[in-house]
Amino acid sequence: MSWKIFESRAPEIAEFGKTRLHGKVAYLATIRKDGSPRVHPFTPIIGEGHFFVFMEPTSPKGHDLRRDGRFAVHCSVSDTSGESGEVMLAGKAKFIEDPAWRELAIRICPYKPAERYILFEFDIESAMTTEYPNGEPVRRHWKVGE
Repeated sequence: MSWKIFESRAPEIAEFGKTRLHGKVAYLATIRKDGSPRVHPFTPIIGEGHFFVFMEPTSPKGHDLRRDGRFAVHCSVSDTSGESGEVMLAGKAKFIEDPAWRELAIRICPYKPAERYILFEFDIESAMTTEYPNGEPVRRHWKVGE
């Protein structure tokens, strides 16, 4: 489901996810042609009800997502304590060619994407957060249909 619907169904998780991901380096897991996992650093773009990702057209992650749209995303952590919290999202990526969607992604992007970059939108199917108020882990989970 779109980020907008995800926000409406799990607003606290979505807000925390946006805070930990938008414009920051995070990690994207995709599935290689042979079925094994591949992990890549990337910069998520979240805003106006969308989760976009720009990438080089020759990127292995782009080839993976075009063949099999399944993905998992994990934020970076600030240090070994984990106090900044964690967010993990999973779902399906859609390759975007529509110029209007590209213009929207460029407008909300925290950096200037190159014209050659390809664009994907990520639909969210599950989410998990871990926060550490008072040093104790508090976990929240959400899944489509819950």
